[in-house]
Amino acid sequence: MLKNKPIGIFDSGVGGTSIWKEIHKQLPFEDTIFLADSKNAPYGDKSSEEITKLSVKNTEALIKLGCKLIVVACNTATTNAIRTLRATYEIPIIGIEPAIKPAALQTKTGSIGILATKGTLSSALFHATSQEFTKDVSVVEIIGEGLVPLIEAGKLDDPKTIGLLKKHLLPMIAAKIDYLVLGCSHYPYLIPQIKNLLPPTVTIIDSGLAVAKQTESILTAHHLLSEKTTKPLLQFYTNAETTTLQFLLKEYASDITIEKKVF
Repeated sequence: MLKNKPIGIFDSGVGGTSIWKEIHKQLPFEDTIFLADSKNAPYGDKSSEEITKLSVKNTEALIKLGCKLIVVACNTATTNAIRTLRATYEIPIIGIEPAIKPAALQTKTGSIGILATKGTLSSALFHATSQEFTKDVSVVEIIGEGLVPLIEAGKLDDPKTIGLLKKHLLPMIAAKIDYLVLGCSHYPYLIPQIKNLLPPTVTIIDSGLAVAKQTESILTAHHLLSEKTTKPLLQFYTNAETTTLQFLLKEYASDITIEKKVF
C-alpha cells in the first residue's frame, strides 16, 4: 500500500538530519529513508548544473527505494534544483528555503541576518524570495564559508568552528540584527555555539518545523499518511563514513539503522 511506503529525505551531507528530527517528531509512525550525500558535500560551492545533477541522482535513488514523497533537506539543492525535480518526477517533492519571510515580518530593528551557503545566496529562487519580503528591511547576507566540512566532521565545538562563526557573525552584530535566519540545514547543529556569540536579543530561525508541518500537510492532501501505529523503520544511508551520523543521531541509536551505501 502506497501510504505505508517511506518518506525519502536527502541532503548534501549529514546536516539534513536536523530536518529529519523535526519530521520524525511531527510524524512518529512514518517510515523514513535518509540519504546523506557526504561524499559530495558541500554543495554550496558547486555550480547550479552540478547541484541539479546530484539532486537528480539522490531523488532517483530514493524513488528506487520505494519512497512515496521526497524532502529535499538542503537549502542549496532546493534553491537550485527543486523546479527541475518537480518538472521531472510525479512524486510529491518538498523543498527547504531560508525562512526570510518570518524574520522580515517580525524584525523590530529593521535589520536581519542570513547565514547560508554561496550556492543558496547566489540562486535565482533565493533572490526572488528575498526581493519579495525584504523591501523595507536591511539584510546582512553572509556565506558560512568553511562551516559545512567542520560539521560533517563532527567538530561542533572545535576552536576553528568557533573562530569561523565569530568572523561570520561580527558584521551581523555590528548591523544590530534582531533575527538570524539559518539558510543551511547543517547550521542548526551550531545553534548553542551561535547563541554564545550573539546578543540575547537576537532570535534564531531555522526551517525544520515548517518543513515537518508542510510534509504532514502534503501527505494529508495526497491521502498518503501512514496508517501504521507500530514502531517505524528509520533507515540512514551515507556514501562516506558513518561516524558523524552516529554522533548527531546518538539519542535515536536504538531505533535507527545507519549504513554506508553507494548511491
